Amino acid sequence: MNHNFFPPEWFPQSAVQLTWPHQNTDWADIWDEVQECYKKIAFEIAKRQKLIIAAQNVEEVKSYVQHCNLNNIEIYQCDVNDTWARDHGGITILENGKPVVLDFQFNGWGKKFAAEKDSAITQKLYDAKAFPSSWTIKDLNHIVLEGGSLEVDGQGVLMTTSECLLEENRNPQWTITEIEKLLKELLHVEKVIWINHGYLAGDDTDSHIDTLARFCNENTIAYVKCDDPNDEHYSELSKMEEELQRCTNLQGEKYKLVALPMADAAYDDDGERLPATYANFLIMNDAILFPIYNSSKDAEALKIMQSIFPDKEIISINSVPLIKQHGSIHCISMQYPKL
Repeated sequence: MNHNFFPPEWFPQSAVQLTWPHQNTDWADIWDEVQECYKKIAFEIAKRQKLIIAAQNVEEVKSYVQHCNLNNIEIYQCDVNDTWARDHGGITILENGKPVVLDFQFNGWGKKFAAEKDSAITQKLYDAKAFPSSWTIKDLNHIVLEGGSLEVDGQGVLMTTSECLLEENRNPQWTITEIEKLLKELLHVEKVIWINHGYLAGDDTDSHIDTLARFCNENTIAYVKCDDPNDEHYSELSKMEEELQRCTNLQGEKYKLVALPMADAAYDDDGERLPATYANFLIMNDAILFPIYNSSKDAEALKIMQSIFPDKEIISINSVPLIKQHGSIHCISMQYPKL
């Protein structure tokens, strides 16, 4: 293995992090519904590997996870604004042969929401010894960067979206050239693929790549495809597909592309469309946590996912509660590698 390396999601994992909702978060209106969803996700993770939970109220969360494999669960008290662990969680790399947790600033996706408590969670977890003792942490609070905006092939290529990383309330002081240079230096990648098209209605993240296109292994990208010309996403997702078809790895070889269906349109109580996406799955050591939405496309999407990951168990999670707050399974979780 390289001495400087950004492990992809399918790299062996030591743990997965969740940041648990509490009643003063935006989940309050669907409290019971989202608790059931989190309980199911916690159960499936802890059944297979270690689960780290950041919690506003440790005792309360303990009561919620009594049905789980408690030997695999560690709960840490952290003040919490919201629950999007993918974006406030630490990003782990190997640097000079040693594991380092990169602690970037999370500013609520370009100052849309309060995030100062969430941005402090990674340091709190590190201080509480949630990570192995051999790991170090690097304070990068002067840089805004979210885990959901990054996808890597494990072979030196990073994929991201210009819509997110060039958004004016994140790092306005830097040009695209400067941001790309920073990504290469800090994350130890050699090439950055910029995706300039594709979005999901109802997405607060400015088109995070993990809602649109995902590396599944070093040569495969799964992506959301819209077949309905009358759907508002059709044009942008078609252009994204064309961009992906041109993408190459460090050797100049094109990636294998696997299309995921566009989930049936889902709406909130005010008639606003919600960002239901099958791309927002979590890869674990032996399983995939896969979002479903009570959609006619669920079965087809599950079948495609099993074809991409024939050796992993595909576990479907009803993620309707999650999209009501504009995210899904990958957005609420962060994996940590085994290094």
